[in-house]
Parts: sequence; C-alpha cells; structure tokens
Amino acid sequence: MIQVRVFDHEHEKDLEKDMNQFLEKLDEKKLLDIKYNVAVIPEEEDEEQIYCFSAMVVYRA
Repeated sequence: MIQVRVFDHEHEKDLEKDMNQFLEKLDEKKLLDIKYNVAVIPEEEDEEQIYCFSAMVVYRA
C-alpha cells in the first residue's frame, strides 16, 4: 500500500528535524518521493511575513 506523511512548520530547521527523524526509521527501499513547498503570507498590519515550509513523503507501507 502507498501512503503519505505530511510535515508542516513555520521554520525550515523544524521541518528538517522532523523529516529526518521520520526518514531514519523508514527503509530506504520504501521511499518513493518527497514533495516540498514554501508559502509566504504577508501580514497586512505588519511588514512581517509568515512562512510555511511543508513537505510530503510518499512511501510504500
């Protein structure tokens, strides 16, 4: 069966840490694909931006 695991964080280092913890437990032969995305949302009141770093791991269960 093919499954996915989705990760979503505001900081890229947090995403990296969680993904590495998941991947170290996954048999390398079962990994099919990784999709990565970054979204930037400007806040109207502030000049700050909100970042959303996300990734989806596709693997065989």
